[in-house]
Amino acid sequence: MERFQRFIEDPLVIKWSWLAIGLLITYISIRLINKGLSGYISNNSTRYTARKFTSFLGFLIFTVFAMVTFNYKLSSLTLALGVAGAGIAFALQEVIVSVAGFLAVLFGNFYKVGDRVQLGGIKGDVVDIGVLRTTLMEMGDWVNGDLYNGKMVRVANSFIFKEPVYNYSGDFPFLWDEIKIPLKQGSDIQLARDTFLKILAEEVGDFALESKSSWEKLTKELYVENAQIDPMVTMVFDENWITFTLRYVVDFKKRRGTKDVLFTRILESINESLGRFEIASAAMEINLTKSTT
Repeated sequence: MERFQRFIEDPLVIKWSWLAIGLLITYISIRLINKGLSGYISNNSTRYTARKFTSFLGFLIFTVFAMVTFNYKLSSLTLALGVAGAGIAFALQEVIVSVAGFLAVLFGNFYKVGDRVQLGGIKGDVVDIGVLRTTLMEMGDWVNGDLYNGKMVRVANSFIFKEPVYNYSGDFPFLWDEIKIPLKQGSDIQLARDTFLKILAEEVGDFALESKSSWEKLTKELYVENAQIDPMVTMVFDENWITFTLRYVVDFKKRRGTKDVLFTRILESINESLGRFEIASAAMEINLTKSTT
């Protein structure tokens, strides 16, 4: 009995007990706060960011509590941190920069969960933002087009301070895309232009109207020109053929599918034109001369 009494009165046991209680309280508090956030925040991205910040803040508070618990005087804590600070900063510099990157991502509007980005040469959709790393569902590599290849890539958050961050869906949810159509010389260019404009209006015209408000908002916030959102068809030509360029805005997640629909409609319209405009192709003539002896 006396041994048990001495055990529970041991200062180290008391400290570990307080530490366990602090951990339990922190865990329960984070769970309750995150559960409350689900009821008050409807936006998925904002709710995700708030949960991440709450978890990070709870971890920070618990760390400070643990350090204070095992140091009777804050002055001793400050001295210990001062002595170890230089070595810790050097040994964990990448970790420290990644944590700073995490805070920058949360509050700097670099990207959020669901955005399509390119980090450190890796292109994909952001599926998770951790304290040290951002997780991407990768696109490309051996797969052509904007399609997943099945690899999950974790990129250190420190990359945002070292390399450019390409966000394909940040302040406006669309991209500009183009299709080039080469036609034979002698084609009815006015009919071709009108046909292509009609196809664009039918397939992507509604999305262009929806995108105008996002672009107008961006032009008010940033110094960018008020670019054309409506579908556009332009033409160039040389001695070989006439090239039409179809420019349009598209949802960043539907670029490949939209291009397939447009190409299908364009091919159908060319076939229905009964030769009034036709696809051009490179041709090579070879003259064979028979030698006589």
